[in-house]
Parts: sequence; structure tokens; C-alpha cells
Amino acid sequence: MMHLAYLDAGSGSLIVQAVVGGVAGAAVAAKLYWRRLVARFRRQPTDQR
Repeated sequence: MMHLAYLDAGSGSLIVQAVVGGVAGAAVAAKLYWRRLVARFRRQPTDQR
């Protein structure tokens, strides 16, 4: 059984945009969650008078 598939330039461009968008979205989400995680473990400045 032979399967034939064709991807034109528009399909390839759509796939590339989806991959780049997914990577960018994951990077932004990681940055936000990293700040929340670090904020939990960061010491609060104490007032020494």
C-alpha cells in the first residue's frame, strides 16, 4: 500500500510558526513560574534598628 502526501509552502510555514510560537509561549510561562518559585524562597529584608 502506497501513501502519498504533499506539503506546500503554506503548510510548512504554518508548522514553523506553530513551533516557534509554542517555544516562545513556554519560555514566557517558565519565566513567570520561575519568579514565583524564587520569591517563595527569597529572604525578606529585616529591619535592624
